[in-house]
This record gives sequence, C-alpha cells and structure tokens, in this order.
Amino acid sequence: MYGSWKRRAMRAGAPGVVLALLTAGCGASDGGPAPAASDGQVPSGRAQPATSTSSFWVDPHTNAARQLAAYTSAGDSRNAALIRKIAEQPVGEWIGGPSPEATVRDYTESAARSGRRALLVLYNIPHRDCGQFSRGGAPDADAYRGWVDQVARGIGERPTAVVLEPDAILHLVDGCTPQEFHESRYALLKGAVERLKRQSTTKVYVDAGNAGWRSPEALDEPLRRAGIQSADGFAVNVSNFQTTRASREFGQRLSAKVGGKHFVIDTSRNGNGPYTDGDPAENWCNPPGRALGERPTTDTGGGAVDAYVWVKRPGESDGPCRGGPPAGAWWPEYALGLAGNTR
Repeated sequence: MYGSWKRRAMRAGAPGVVLALLTAGCGASDGGPAPAASDGQVPSGRAQPATSTSSFWVDPHTNAARQLAAYTSAGDSRNAALIRKIAEQPVGEWIGGPSPEATVRDYTESAARSGRRALLVLYNIPHRDCGQFSRGGAPDADAYRGWVDQVARGIGERPTAVVLEPDAILHLVDGCTPQEFHESRYALLKGAVERLKRQSTTKVYVDAGNAGWRSPEALDEPLRRAGIQSADGFAVNVSNFQTTRASREFGQRLSAKVGGKHFVIDTSRNGNGPYTDGDPAENWCNPPGRALGERPTTDTGGGAVDAYVWVKRPGESDGPCRGGPPAGAWWPEYALGLAGNTR
C-alpha cells in the first residue's frame, strides 16, 4: 500500500502562501471541478471548485498544496487550476514513523482548531507489505502495541477517523504474509481497535480490501478475528481504483456478513475505474489514464456507507513502476494526469 507516511516538518514553519491559495475563491462553485478544455487552456467563465465542505480537515500544507503554490508563483495558471482539484480536498495523513505521538497531536489539534475531524491512516504493522515497495513496519509485536498507544495518546479526545492498516488483512488471506505471523497480526489488529476505541471521539475502520479482490465470504472470519466487532466499521478500495458503485455493492455484502457494520470508500483515484489493459499483476501500480473520484463527503445517499474519503493521497506514487518515484513520493506529472482526466 502506498501512502505518504514519513513524518512531516512542523506546520507552523510552512509558507503562508499555501493557505492563502487554498482559501482564495471559496465562495463560488458549480458543484463540480471545472474540466480541462480540449485545447489545453483553463475554461473561461467557470468558477474554480470551492474549498471542501467535507467534515474532514483540509491540511493546507500537503504536497499538492505546495505544488499549487509553486505553479501559482511561476504563473502556470493551467497546472495550478488542475492541482487545485487535489489541494482543496481532505486527504488521509499516513502515520508510520517510529515516534508518532507528537505528529498525531499536531495534526489532530490543527483539525480540531478548524472544527473538523482528522483522517489518519495507520500503517506500521510488523512485516508490512510482504517486503514489497512499502515494506517496513514496527520491528515486533511489543513495539507495535507501544506505537498504537502513542497514536491514541496523540489523538486524545479530538474527533478523528482512523483507517487501520491497509493490506494487513488482505495479505493474511492471500498468503503473502508468512503463516508464522498470522496469529500475532490478528491479535495486534484486534488490540489496536480496542486501544483506539478507548478514545471517545475516535472512529476506527479496519481495511477490508477492494471489490476486485476476493469476495466478502473470504473476509468475514478474518475481519472478526481482527476485532471488527469493536470497530466502527471497515474501509474498502484503499489506494485502489474500483468504481464507487462496485465498492458500495462489495461493502454492502460484506457489511451483511459482519453484523451490519458501516464502511467508508476510498474514492481518491477511482473516477475512471480500474486499469485493464496491462499485466493484471501490475495494474495496481501507477496505472495510466486514471482520474479523481467523488470528492470526500459524508453525503453518500445513506445506507451503510459513512463517507467517501481520499485515503490515498492523489499524486503520490504507488512505487517505482511505470517511471514513478518510490512509494509515497510526490509525482506531479501523475497528479496532473489524475486531475486532467477528471470529468
């Protein structure tokens, strides 16, 4: 899984121009992002999309926001308009460093001061990503339990939603994670859910794969072993490209199997659905021609879907494939492609 999880510099030192750019023109929107004109020019007479009305906090110092500032400073209005589609939306803050408490406190305090909920993605399970592009994680079970405790202390009583350990269950079910680590991982996930739920305003969603991978029947028992009963629900399509419709159907079927639990859908890059023209084993990694999906919102039409969220940060690489930089690194060309392909 491929988010940006490195600890960032303190936000107080970031240039004020980023925040100014994100708050400019907040009063007008036609309800959707302005499409790129066929001649490569920004369409005239169309308002830029307003700052997100999602209940989640928009961090004004993301890579996309900094890129927006750079394009604006350079007078590149076309690319600035495209990147604005990403920079104005709330995205998940991936947490994976060895000492997360201060970072989590900083982030959740910033969100709380704005009257919004923080969205965190915890990504530090031991033996993470089966040694692939995003390998790493806590060195052992005790270290992970201590790490989760730090995260919980950093959250405090500030409103927060947590997506817990992308791919951790998937890699148990598909056999990627060696059998010797299975029991420990289930116990760690269950313990993480229980510890985080001791924070009264924290919602926890356990990652549950995507509509293009296995079936809900394959995830029923694994989710129960991972503590879904104590969680608020589960997350689907994290860092993937399955359509929102397919993800809803998948999530609803899975919800029925795990006691009616609610779920969230990652819509960050699913605007054009999955890529099907390449090697199926590689189509998850920086596929071409993809687009941003629905904006983050809790207005999902009801049912068991709590929110559409941007867990994956659009424009950050899946890994060194198709000319991309390392996993989690900012890739402006890919970000521009996502934004430019968005209808």
